[in-house]
Amino acid sequence: MQSMSRDRGPSHGDHLRRQAAPGGLIAPTLKERRSATQAPPMKPILAAKRRRHLHPFFFQMGPVALCVTSVLLIGLMAVLYLSQVGQAVSANQQLQDVRTQQATLQRQDQDLLDTIAQERSPASIAQQAKDMGLVPSDPKNVQVLVVQHLQPIKKSDQSIEP
Repeated sequence: MQSMSRDRGPSHGDHLRRQAAPGGLIAPTLKERRSATQAPPMKPILAAKRRRHLHPFFFQMGPVALCVTSVLLIGLMAVLYLSQVGQAVSANQQLQDVRTQQATLQRQDQDLLDTIAQERSPASIAQQAKDMGLVPSDPKNVQVLVVQHLQPIKKSDQSIEP
């Protein structure tokens, strides 16, 4: 059972790959059937060509070059990491300084509020007047002036009162 023409001659294994179909016709191989039903898409071929161009580069590097490249990349990553850590520590220190300054200013503000409240007290005002040489007046020596046709200030109108 020869499947090839006389001028080419039979190849080894042709009798296993091709079988005669009923009626004397030769059945196509599995590869021929696949190629006939499926046309190869163009884009995967282009992607495979691109991969072939990049693929040898990585495997042409020797072990020394690969180790040096790895050490350089690891060193670069370590420098970037330490830089980020340094920036975070610096930002944290600035935040702590601002919080300390805020606490100091809040204490100073509270001290000033206490001083103002103390200075406004009647006892403090009387003491300051006495220190300046002022003395309380005798009600018998107070003169009262009465103005004719003067309207009293209404309690609802607060804007006119001193």
